[in-house]
Amino acid sequence: MNGATYNQLTMFHTIVNEGSITKAARKLEIAPPSVSQALKNLEEQLGLPLFSRTTRRMELTEAGQLLFERTRFSISELNIALESVSDLSKNPSGKVRITVPRFIYQFLLKPIYAEFCQRYPNIQLEVSVSDATIDIIAAGFDIGIRFGDKVEEGMIARQLTQPMKEALFASPAYIEQFGLPTKPEDLKQHKLVQYRFISSNQLAPLNLDDNGTTLPVDMPLSLVVNDTDLMVDAALKGLGIGRIVEPMVASHFSHNKLIPVLEDYWFPYSGLYVYFHKNSQKAKRVRVLIDFLLEKAEGFS
Repeated sequence: MNGATYNQLTMFHTIVNEGSITKAARKLEIAPPSVSQALKNLEEQLGLPLFSRTTRRMELTEAGQLLFERTRFSISELNIALESVSDLSKNPSGKVRITVPRFIYQFLLKPIYAEFCQRYPNIQLEVSVSDATIDIIAAGFDIGIRFGDKVEEGMIARQLTQPMKEALFASPAYIEQFGLPTKPEDLKQHKLVQYRFISSNQLAPLNLDDNGTTLPVDMPLSLVVNDTDLMVDAALKGLGIGRIVEPMVASHFSHNKLIPVLEDYWFPYSGLYVYFHKNSQKAKRVRVLIDFLLEKAEGFS
């Protein structure tokens, strides 16, 4: 691959990820005509159009999709290789993009991200909060955090927390008024503060664990929220039975502000894992964030 082709492919990938030539130019900090010309030269070299252009959007052609899929890892690896050599003489610097679900941000990242920024002032941390399942390479992220260690080929997952359970809980005032459920069937006589995923707009299914058997539960709803802080607050105010992973409410249990409900039936989840492409950790800006998260991991569980 010569230098011209490498630059053209870099611009091509940026157009795909950003959705337009104008946005790609802004991302690359160069003039739009330069990006447009690079794309034109690449298409002429290949003898095929890579995008079908309309007045509203650019969509990959079959050839463009094939080129993107077959070169995205190579381009990523080349960029990382160049950066890792350059890093030898530098303090960690540059942009690091991380994607996390809302709950993970609130539970895990919110207490520590400022310390990371202060420790590495030359790194620009970009945090994206999304409940969607993210292909971090395709979406241009360096790191993600999610439940479980099952990752795509070429990816690495490192454990941050121990396995946890989804707790059910209610305020003392709610329990005093409506009673404490003692078996799953009792939940039909109570109301749930339900959670809706922002990205999919789907309600989170409520499952219990009955000696290893998954027991789906359907409850009347008192309130639907899409924020974990609001979930806890609604339960504290006695609006219904809340549901969230146990570490988020452990302090409320210890101070008797919330009462555990049906604890023997709480549904198990795997621990949280940080995941990244196997080559991305070679970049110092990415490696220091991974190391920082692992350093702080002991306090997460």
